[in-house]
Amino acid sequence: MVIKVFLASSSGSTAIKKKQQDVVGFLEALKIDYAQLDIASNEDNRLWMRENVPGEKKPTSGIPLPPQIFNEEMYCGDYDTFFDAKEDNTVYEFLGLTPPPGSKKKEIKEAQQNGDAHTAELEDEDPCTNVETGGQQGDEEEEEPAEEDEESRPAAEEEDQEEGEEDKED
Repeated sequence: MVIKVFLASSSGSTAIKKKQQDVVGFLEALKIDYAQLDIASNEDNRLWMRENVPGEKKPTSGIPLPPQIFNEEMYCGDYDTFFDAKEDNTVYEFLGLTPPPGSKKKEIKEAQQNGDAHTAELEDEDPCTNVETGGQQGDEEEEEPAEEDEESRPAAEEEDQEEGEEDKED
């Protein structure tokens, strides 16, 4: 499958140029195969793009502006929907592609399907923030923290406070 990006090589709008560069640059960074189809120099490309953008996705003027993104014949979206997918880390889904092995979204989805969603989400977080509180369950024994940890914490906190006060005085 080839991703088709409809662009205007001679656009007078800097906003359109920046949007086109953003889409192309991001696809290159992800090493996604794509084809640039110029609507400024090729009338067939312009007509095909305009005819294949769904009616509900066309702007109020009726003429869709580049960049417009397709996966073969399937319409994916315009720059705004691409940007949203990029922000949500769902570009592969937006493009109708299978995420490559090792991508975070794929791992989380697989974990959710296996019923390990909580585990998958926790693995992405800082282990220090995943401290559970509450009573003990069953016959499990609670480990006592090392003495030096308890003793060193207040000392470290005092040092941090003293440093902060010194910074304020300077």
